[in-house]
Amino acid sequence: MLTGGCYCRAIRYEIHSTPFGTTLCHCATCRKVSAAPAVAWFSVSKDGLRWIQGTPKTFESSPGVLRAFCGQCGTPLAYANAESPDVVDVSTCSLDEPGEVPPATHTWIKYRLTWDRTADGLPEYAEAG
Repeated sequence: MLTGGCYCRAIRYEIHSTPFGTTLCHCATCRKVSAAPAVAWFSVSKDGLRWIQGTPKTFESSPGVLRAFCGQCGTPLAYANAESPDVVDVSTCSLDEPGEVPPATHTWIKYRLTWDRTADGLPEYAEAG
């Protein structure tokens, strides 16, 4: 089981399913909502994520996309897309031990910042991959 939450600890969660789709996303929306050049995500089955403390706030960042975050400290926590209703993406660095779920790919690199140079050898995909 994996555990995590927001910076201020108002929101806590547990993961009860196997992570998949581990990636570093370079899309403009992820960059803007996180104020970072890329965001590490992993996917789990929707029923594998359990909020155990607090309730995250949500907003629709684009049609059919709901993002969850802490309303107190602002930590981005999760991403759900209506096109994949049984899956939720969790922000890797909101884990208590983010090193346990390393990224396997870079996605949406067609939006990667010109000064963001990666040399980790991971596969890169122009879009979702």
